[in-house]
Amino acid sequence: MKKILSSITHRITYGALYCVSLLPMPLLYGLSSMMYALACHIVGYRKAVVIQNISRSFPEKNYAQVRDVVRRFYAGFTANFAEMVKSISIRPRKLDEKLTFIGLERLTGFVEEGKNVIACLGHCGNWEMLNYMPQKLDCDMYAVYKPLKSKVANRLMIRLRSRFGMRMIEDSSVVRHILKKESPPAVYLFLADQHPRKRDEKYRFKLLNQPAWHSPGVEKLARKTNSAVVYLYILPCGDTRGHYWIVCSPLCAGAGETSEGEITRRYIEHLTENIEEAPHAWLWSHRRWK
Repeated sequence: MKKILSSITHRITYGALYCVSLLPMPLLYGLSSMMYALACHIVGYRKAVVIQNISRSFPEKNYAQVRDVVRRFYAGFTANFAEMVKSISIRPRKLDEKLTFIGLERLTGFVEEGKNVIACLGHCGNWEMLNYMPQKLDCDMYAVYKPLKSKVANRLMIRLRSRFGMRMIEDSSVVRHILKKESPPAVYLFLADQHPRKRDEKYRFKLLNQPAWHSPGVEKLARKTNSAVVYLYILPCGDTRGHYWIVCSPLCAGAGETSEGEITRRYIEHLTENIEEAPHAWLWSHRRWK
């Protein structure tokens, strides 16, 4: 009975979102502007956390500059939802016009050499737009995820992210999958800027002027499988809404040859550069420093 109810709820939710996604993009952005006013000025969704994170990360900014970053963060944060909803029904050709990929030949080069590729990124820009990336590659691409508690939400998330060929794989299964002899070389996508559950002092590095613990999982996986590791920059294209640059920057060609902590350190350097390039476009509402 639970499975039936879950299936019905999933179909109703997806159907409703699909109908909303058919609305013109200007109208969806209009709805996101209403969400912005609610989140930033009325409810103040995690506003104290956002202001504290930005102020401590950029101590050189004065109050007016911090306030401007805060305002632009909420505007971009709510616009992301409009773009995610639109991606449910948008034609691939139309989405392709909004995304500019640079350096993807480096990914395919590693795969052609028989290497798996660990592609790391942060919560910058609209990271959900990377779900379109398999359309630009001639190899398999997996997004590593942690299952959501809600089965309906989890099923919906997988369906939305898989539309353009992205393969979803649970974080608990990725090591076993990569090490399988019958698994061909592929690209594995990791959002790696989340606060780890367990703190390891060997992976405590400064991020934006503040000491922060980082999860060693991605690095350990890369070193164990001797994978190539790249960082994916996601940057908004100026003031053009919904348009993004995705730039591939290699961190190493073979992780097995690196020393412990080296890949994480390089990742943090690239993440910091990505955030500083567009400070408003990072996910400031989560408690990265605890």
